[in-house]
Amino acid sequence: MPGTDIILLHAPHVYDFRKIPQLYGPVSDLVPSTPVFEMYPVGFTSIAEYLERYGYRVRIVNIAWRMLRDARFDAEKFIARLKAPVFGIDLHWMVHAHGSIEIARLVKKHHPASKVIIGGFSASRFYKEVISYPEVDYVMRGDSTEEPMRLFMDNLTAKTFQTVPNLAWKDEAGAVHENPLSYVPDDISHVMGNHYGFMVRQVLRYRDLASVVPFKGWLKYPVTAVFTGRGCRRNCVFCGGSAKAMKTTVERCRMVFRTAEDIFKDIRNISQISRGTISILGDIRDTGDENALRLLQYLQQDPINNSLMFEIYDPVPEKLMSQIAQAAPGFVINMSPHSHDFDVRKATGINYSNAEMENTVDNALKLGAGKVELFFMIGLPEQDENSVMDTVEYCRHLLEKFNGDKRLSLYIGPLGPFLDPGSEAYENPEKHGYRLLIDTFERHRQALTMPSWKHTLNYETLWLSRDAIMDVTYRAISRLTGYKADYGQIPRQMANRQIERIKQAVTIERRIDEILEQGNPDGINSLKTEMDAVNSGYTVEQWQMLGRGGLFGLKYFSSLWSVIKERS
Repeated sequence: MPGTDIILLHAPHVYDFRKIPQLYGPVSDLVPSTPVFEMYPVGFTSIAEYLERYGYRVRIVNIAWRMLRDARFDAEKFIARLKAPVFGIDLHWMVHAHGSIEIARLVKKHHPASKVIIGGFSASRFYKEVISYPEVDYVMRGDSTEEPMRLFMDNLTAKTFQTVPNLAWKDEAGAVHENPLSYVPDDISHVMGNHYGFMVRQVLRYRDLASVVPFKGWLKYPVTAVFTGRGCRRNCVFCGGSAKAMKTTVERCRMVFRTAEDIFKDIRNISQISRGTISILGDIRDTGDENALRLLQYLQQDPINNSLMFEIYDPVPEKLMSQIAQAAPGFVINMSPHSHDFDVRKATGINYSNAEMENTVDNALKLGAGKVELFFMIGLPEQDENSVMDTVEYCRHLLEKFNGDKRLSLYIGPLGPFLDPGSEAYENPEKHGYRLLIDTFERHRQALTMPSWKHTLNYETLWLSRDAIMDVTYRAISRLTGYKADYGQIPRQMANRQIERIKQAVTIERRIDEILEQGNPDGINSLKTEMDAVNSGYTVEQWQMLGRGGLFGLKYFSSLWSVIKERS
């Protein structure tokens, strides 16, 4: 088998999370992955597929997932056996600040002659600090780095990096150089192609299904994503992917869109290898009304069997909802109003009313939606404890109004573990009522090893302290869980288990505080067994998001694995 030119590694949030006593809390309940954040960014696959087009051999290894799925998996020994002149490590989300650097250290320990390059939003925001770590040779900045990565690989042997855009790099003497962040393409038609086909080739080539699985539960619920573009038109103040954040962090001044033809091509390609839900990320209306309608026409003329999830940022008129229903029967709607309170919602950057949102929900359900998801957050500007609990009561109102329809999934969770670096609220905290508790990259790294998610939070607000965020989060989730059971959305037994687990978490939180106040941090180790028991519980939120997924992915990849074994 030909050698590998670059291996892309995805780290867990903390290395080694299996040994460190931590109470994870609900920080990952509203995303597909676990609190280890084992889901790697889609950019991994688009970069890998692009490099392979130019003749480079690329391998993706999800170290986080392998550590999560197998307690006996030795990450260090596995990394020691890998061979490549370059190892790429993603630092897209700040939650990987600890694990990414530690994985880089393991690479350098066992492969001192190999080079380590780190990239992603968080790496771009903190590139001056990240490049200072001795384990890091290069930092690739930007949000569309497929072509800069190709140029980097082209210049690797000659070490002529001066012309590689977006690159921060060390020369042979260890001196740091910063190339301009000049590659911000307005046309991305050359990337984001059939990278799911590339993933299948990865499994066949390396006979290693475990290393490419995106997150726990994916084999049972193989949700995939199709992007409508890069960048954002909106300015949710806490979001590291907002328009202002994109301009600050990666110098993207405007959103770039994909054509309806390219989006549909991705959907069609995925449908040929998976029967799971396909998430269309980014509101299709942002691409322009004509482009959005053309995409729906393609879907109606050439139907696929997969369920399609549409991310919407604003209420949808009934006519457009009807067109979505015709194009994608059983469609899913995903919407994030953040709060029921208009003043809080407006302070985050959203301006629609509850009446408009409820009308969108009503139309979606009447037109045959398979699911309508609404996400509410805790830790927002202008939001106090009463406001949070009133949001839960508003959720009860929605359950009452829509007769407990099981297709309506309501979620509430904390803005955590971090206020996104690069976001408007992080860069100008006082303007939006935030107090930053952690500022440097290294302090974020260390915060990730704290014994509780409360102690990891990098912010407080003028209305909610760290303790208040923790307390009201647990109360809100517990009460909403009870309401879901009252209206028949979830089994009562499941609700009772979650409420009891929350009570146990609150007790552990108090004991953690007592131990830390006594100045005996080693005493935290005595709580690890109890922490692990609470952490391992399957949440109501995960069940609603993923538990109804079916076995399509598992059946498909079981067949694929049989092919692999036959060829080996």
